[in-house]
This record gives sequence, C-alpha cells and structure tokens, in this order.
Amino acid sequence: MAVDDAGDRGTPSVEGVPLRPADGAAGRVELLVDPGSFLELGSQRLHRGTGFGLEERRIPGDGVVAGTAAIDDRTVHVFAQDRYVLGGSLGEAHADRIADTISRATRGGTPVVGINDSGGARIQEGVASLDGYGRVFRANVAASGRVPQVSVILGPCAGGAVYSPALMDLTVMSDAGTMFLTGPRIVRAVTGEEVDARSLGGPDVHAARTGSAHLVAPDDASALALTRRLLSYLPSAAWLPIPEVDPRPPAHDDPGSVVPREARDPYDVRDVIAAVVDEGTFLELQERWARNLVIGFARVEGATVGVIANQPAWLAGVLDATASEKGARFVRFCDAFGIPLVVLVDVPGFLPGTSQEHGGVIRRGAKLLHAFTSATVPRISLVLRKAYGGAYIVMNSRSIGADAVLAWPGAELAVLGAEGAADLIFRREIEADPERRAPLMEEYRREAMDVGVAAGRGSVSEIIDPADSRAAIAALLRSLRGGAPRGFVHDNLPQ
Repeated sequence: MAVDDAGDRGTPSVEGVPLRPADGAAGRVELLVDPGSFLELGSQRLHRGTGFGLEERRIPGDGVVAGTAAIDDRTVHVFAQDRYVLGGSLGEAHADRIADTISRATRGGTPVVGINDSGGARIQEGVASLDGYGRVFRANVAASGRVPQVSVILGPCAGGAVYSPALMDLTVMSDAGTMFLTGPRIVRAVTGEEVDARSLGGPDVHAARTGSAHLVAPDDASALALTRRLLSYLPSAAWLPIPEVDPRPPAHDDPGSVVPREARDPYDVRDVIAAVVDEGTFLELQERWARNLVIGFARVEGATVGVIANQPAWLAGVLDATASEKGARFVRFCDAFGIPLVVLVDVPGFLPGTSQEHGGVIRRGAKLLHAFTSATVPRISLVLRKAYGGAYIVMNSRSIGADAVLAWPGAELAVLGAEGAADLIFRREIEADPERRAPLMEEYRREAMDVGVAAGRGSVSEIIDPADSRAAIAALLRSLRGGAPRGFVHDNLPQ
C-alpha cells in the first residue's frame, strides 16, 4: 500500500466500512480550528486507480480531509491525512486535494497547516502517486515566503512524504510522529542495520539531532495547541500586518543581574530574554538542536519579534556550523514575513577545530552572514559581554546593516580575546619578561577591546545601562515601524 513500513498499519474497518474515530483526520482538524468554522472542499473526490483491488476501494475524499477554516478568527487553509483510508497513502486524487489547498492558501493570502499521518506513496498507483508528490512540492515552493506553512507530524511520514514538511516553514511533531525517507525494513535489507521507527526518525531524533522538528508535543491535542500558538505570532501573508496583542510587562526588569561579570562564566541567556520581552511570550524553536544558539518568537509591547541569542550555557555560546544554519533559516523566515529581529550577542567567536573546518563551517557560516546582511526587516543587536572575531560581524553588526547596536558597559568587541591578542602582539615582550603579560593584556583591553572604543567609531550605537535594555529596544522598534508597505520579499529555502 505505502512506500515503506511506516508503522505497518492497515485500514481498520467493520464489514469494509472504514472506521474514523475521534482522533482521525476530521477530529484533528476540529481540534485545530475554531469551532464550526471548517468548510471541506473536495470531499467527494475519488481516485481513478485500477488494479490491485483499488477499484473496489474508492472512498470519497481519498484519504485526506482538506478545506478552509479559522484559527483565532483568522482564515487558514488546512489538510489532514486520514490513516484510516488506505493507510493515509498518497495517490493522484489525494495529492491533488493537498496541492489545491496549498495553492488556494497562496492565492488567498492565508497560512496553510498540513497534518501528516501517512505511510508514503500509494504503490498501487505507480508513477501517478510520484507525480502527485511533485505537484505538492511545487505548490509548497510556490507558497514559500508568501504565506506561512506549518507541518504537523502526528503519525508516520515516510518516503516522499517527508519533503513537503521539509519545504514548509515550521514543523511540529507529536510523540507518536516519525519522519524518515526509508523505514526500518528497507534499512535492514540494504544495510543490515537493526533499527526501529522511533530510533530512526522519532521526535527525539528530529528535535535533538537533525533539527527538522521546531516544536515537540506529547500528544495530538498538545501539538495542535502549539500550532495555534505558533500561528498567533505570524502574519497571514508576507504582505499583511503581523497580529498584535495587549502588551505585558517583562518577567523581570534587571537583565544585568543574571549575567556574570566574568566573560567566561556561563549563564542562561533565556533569563535575559525574559527581561526584554513581554512576560510569557517567548516561544523557543529547535530548543534541543544547536543549543549554543537560541531562537524563537516573542512579543515586545504586544508586537511580534524574532529573537536570536548566543547561549553561554552551551559551548560557551560559540557559533559553529550547525548553529549558523539554525540561525540563518530563522532570519530568512523572519525577513520573508516582516518580523523584526532582536539579537542578543555574547559570542567568543567561531568554534575552532578540524571537525568544524571539514564540516563546512565556512560555507554554512556564510549562510547566517548572508541572511543577516540581506535582511530588510528592522534589526537591533544588544552586546551583553563580548563579541569577538568573525562571529562579531556575523551576529548582526552595524557593518552588515544592523539598524542599531546597543551594548552594556564593560562589553568587549575585538578580533580576539585579550589573552590570545596579547600573546600574538606582544610575543617578544612576554617571552623576555613573562611578568609583563598581565599588564599588556590590560593595555590591549583598554586600547582595542573596550566598548567605548567601538562606540567612539560608531560600531556601537549607544552604551546603555542593563536595566534600560527593554525600554531602549522597544523605543527602537517603535521608531522603525513606519517603513514602506511590504510585499513578497523572497522565499524561505530549506537549509
């Protein structure tokens, strides 16, 4: 029936009539959308396949529920695969309904949500099912950067089915979800490797190792509630305004109190975020992947912002190849949909070593550099303690187009930390008299690293008291709101 053994589920039935319990496709759609708002389109569509018993199994809708509805009184388009009809496998008619839904969302300027629960291509339909995937992918690409696309993985997503979520903007997985190109049986047959579906492509894999899951929830209801919350931060289309809500005060108002003065001491940057954004509004994405960079949506004075922050609690907050890709796609998404960026900087540089160099840190780091440099949305950076080397440039510096770079007193901006710089610049002096190392380091700090030097040359827009961080960021965001109306800017390429 399907391209692989994505759970080996048949179609539960009584006397040939498929069972659709409350947790089926229609029930999931009802959980997602506002009560009574769903209008299904194409519910009488039948597949045209023949042979292998298909002509005996023509079920209206062909295994997918699709149409238009409202979420928080905003129009959306939604499709949900029905695992109780031919295992949710995708055939020609099934694919047409999905592609039509995505295209209609693009034309109407509304978000589209896809609920995935399918074993993959319908083998009985042969190349028609593969062409169906092609039409879905084409619709995904045509929608990219124009309307938000959210994929919700509530069951198996195997074979060609995985590429539609990969082409969409954001992915939410439930604990029952799996994603893989080839399932355990084929892996075993081709490689001899023994692995189960969850270990191959379950939520833990995609949350912590691949980064393919932006959010993970314990069950269907929680995943769909997260999807509703996610959409609340986003505009319906790139050219439409971002929803605003009533502002809230921050969780606390002294970000400086949570940041140690010593540049090497770790802390959780999310505590700083909590002092800058409206209380309870930060929704972190990809929390367990590339943990040295924190990304997510929040609100400042009721308006959506995208937050990007180095995380000193993980790998000292360095940038590396994986974190660069994580940040790059988030920046491009925010830029595509007009979401201003707030960047919290505390970065000692890029992670050195052969694994990084051989892993493509140059190529992958350039993605984050390109994303920031090309972004047209308001961009505000705040340097908390340090910004060294190439990572200083890449993390939204003034030189690549930040609208403003704020910094706290005592922050350091330089090519290298004082120790490394002194050992290079004053090598002969230190070799002759090791006791001079400490004063020479202080000389370098004072002459080259001090935030006042950067402010004096315009690399820092203003040195501010930590307690004024939220007020300064909010004032800058207000000052940048009156730009020209936006339209389609660019698509959101998968990384």
